[in-house]
Amino acid sequence: MARKVILYISVSLDGYIADQYGSVSQLVGKSEEYSGDYGYEEFISGTDTILMGMNTYRQITEELSPDTWPYPTLKSYVFTHKEMDDQRGIAFIQRRPEKFLAELKAQSGKHIWVCGGSNLANQLIAAGMIDEFHLHIMPVVLGGGIPLFDRAHPNLRLCIENVKETNGVIDITYSCS
Repeated sequence: MARKVILYISVSLDGYIADQYGSVSQLVGKSEEYSGDYGYEEFISGTDTILMGMNTYRQITEELSPDTWPYPTLKSYVFTHKEMDDQRGIAFIQRRPEKFLAELKAQSGKHIWVCGGSNLANQLIAAGMIDEFHLHIMPVVLGGGIPLFDRAHPNLRLCIENVKETNGVIDITYSCS
């Protein structure tokens, strides 16, 4: 089976992946008591590589999980313009994402997760490198912030593969046609 490149991300009903301050704290389901994972464990079991931009990396390491890297079992790649020393399990990449990803995809392994953010995702969408869009549409309208799609992607045609609702969150998977 060929490796898929999957954009797996939460988004508000009006298309934002974070609010105007870069926070994702408002991207939650209907009930705060919900203790499920919206299918995350199932998704991550088929994944061995994670890609993200520097802003997402900073948010994870400074806000969401400052004491522990939350993806110790995944090969982690962070795209940045700065020269940085690799860390345990995390490589900092100063190459064009689509060229690096083409090499990764040619290697054997499980699926590749594009975690964020908007800039990286949009570069890969524009290059036609996303095989699957797995979106968690949260029941909130932010009214502004960081949009998932920050540029036009004319003629991007998608096919629905799966839809389900849990705790007010629409979990939808699209494949590219």
